[in-house]
Amino acid sequence: MKRRHGFTLVELLVVIAIIGVLVGLLMPAVQQAREAARRMQCTNNLKQLCLAMHLYEDTYKCLPPSWDGTGQWSGFCRILPYIEQGPMEAAIHWGTSYTAYQSNGAAANILNVGIPLPAIQLDMLKCPSEVNSRAVDVTGDGIPDHFPSNYALSIGTFRVYDGAQSGDGAFGANRFTAFSEFNDGMSNTMAISEVNAFTRVYQGSNYDNSLTGIPSLSDVANLINSNVTSGTAPSGHTQWVSGHVQQTGFTAFFTPNTVFNVDGRLQPADFVNNTESGDVANNPCMASVTARSFHPGIVNVAFMDGSISKVTETVDLMVYRTIATRFGGEVSLRNKL
Repeated sequence: MKRRHGFTLVELLVVIAIIGVLVGLLMPAVQQAREAARRMQCTNNLKQLCLAMHLYEDTYKCLPPSWDGTGQWSGFCRILPYIEQGPMEAAIHWGTSYTAYQSNGAAANILNVGIPLPAIQLDMLKCPSEVNSRAVDVTGDGIPDHFPSNYALSIGTFRVYDGAQSGDGAFGANRFTAFSEFNDGMSNTMAISEVNAFTRVYQGSNYDNSLTGIPSLSDVANLINSNVTSGTAPSGHTQWVSGHVQQTGFTAFFTPNTVFNVDGRLQPADFVNNTESGDVANNPCMASVTARSFHPGIVNVAFMDGSISKVTETVDLMVYRTIATRFGGEVSLRNKL
């Protein structure tokens, strides 16, 4: 009588257990490789955006404003021709508010593609690690009005705009910055950083024009912890066409990836004192809008010379702030980032 040869139940279970152990060992390596690829794509996006800024400067001999007082468009809109989006830029009338291009506005169908211009997804403005990459319907008519940007322009440390002067960063409201203004050196000044889409923002008139210098970290942290709740609208960095600091800007008030106590959970949150278009003469726009990313422990940053560096979330605050100003006269330590 011939005996059939095969696996016993015990042998089969051992093989399955070995396979399970191998998968468990390999999965972290696979995930790390995928994250490394996403981080590389992110740095490439930053490189291309910074190159576009240089091409804009080569044409106009200045950088675009982060926000303009007529249409309130973002600096990213100004560089559209230099990221192969010339027809989109040609559809923009700079003297018309970007809100007129939303789904309920007079220019909603100016592109004739079935989607309002502010809702167009630009791959160069999307970090592959972002988990909230989705359109925004601000008018409530079921049609997308805006799409987020995962990249933001460096506005400075805290003060954004008071109607006469803008912040101390590379970009500013109503300011066309020349390269000659970068006294600290372009390799020592941040240009563009990562930000998280759909960040909760507290907006309140807590600082007026009597403010001198920068408030303490604890004051602003307490302000955010006391006023931001789970019911606060996650409206920050949801509109790539808007030049408002909470949409396409960031400041170096807090170090990257700073989180706050929101209803007992540590979550991202920002603070803006007033919009750039408000009564800034008496109540200037000041902001703690923090650079953030979904890359573990870091954010990617493009400097004005086109170089890319990672900045850790544990960076010393004073070291971080030296690379946020264009003319502060500080010694920048990029090897300490």
